[in-house]
Amino acid sequence: MSPVEPPVTSPTDLAAAYAALADPVSAAGRARPIAGGTDLMVALTGELGAPPATVVDLWRLDSLRGITLDGDVLVLGALTTYTDIRRSTTCGEHLPALVQAAMTIGAAQIQNRGTLGGNIANASPAGDTLPVLLAADASFILGSVRGEREVPAEAFWTGYRQTALAPDELVLRIRIPLRSGREMRFRKVGTRRAQSISKVVLGLAWRDHGEMPDTTGPPGAWRDVRLALGSVAATPIRARATEAVLEGRFPTPETADLAATTLADELHPIDDVRSTAEYRRLVAARIVHRLIREAGGW
Repeated sequence: MSPVEPPVTSPTDLAAAYAALADPVSAAGRARPIAGGTDLMVALTGELGAPPATVVDLWRLDSLRGITLDGDVLVLGALTTYTDIRRSTTCGEHLPALVQAAMTIGAAQIQNRGTLGGNIANASPAGDTLPVLLAADASFILGSVRGEREVPAEAFWTGYRQTALAPDELVLRIRIPLRSGREMRFRKVGTRRAQSISKVVLGLAWRDHGEMPDTTGPPGAWRDVRLALGSVAATPIRARATEAVLEGRFPTPETADLAATTLADELHPIDDVRSTAEYRRLVAARIVHRLIREAGGW
């Protein structure tokens, strides 16, 4: 199919962007907001559904940029690029796993233009930042002419390339709570080491009991465990059975064995052109096994 050439609107403030998305074409779901536009050509060819009737270019909305701290919450504007994340000392200090994820996405050109909000709204199950956001208990601020609302990451991706966004809504900001003592690890497996679409992408987060004065029990035991995976299902997912196995345990080789077995039993991955379901299942279990052993110093 040849690409279509829809008209493009380039608003300079949120009110104009909301107005562009509130017209009848947008209400029918035929307007495509873009930021960096790194997936635009795929959308225009109709490979992922009907091509857009109009394109709303958000790149000039400077109000959607910036990385700040709001008390104990890390706040990133939706137009924050992967390069912005890589260069941010704030992200490096408080959420280095997100920096690691940003480093795996495409080449320098993609990292300079691609945005965190675009990765979220695009809703590809292979989105490299999405398991990090899910494991970090992130939430997304959505906006439209009706006002703003907050949706947790866990409730945002509703199906394959489907989200909780209404046709006239935009992702405005990402809010990530910075919990005392939280650690996170990120891993991506692809065909090659660079410019690769993930076969398995994973975020594992926990809080060390020794860092949590409000709880009882021996220090070093894991609490608030989050294990999120991408590229294994129609949406990013939490592996809740494996989380339950890890909750309250120490990162020992025995725990690693049990968690890997539980994850291999829990996962029912997708089978597609990039990888087999069995490969994804075994690799995900092996990654978790290695991360737990590394965390425990084994």
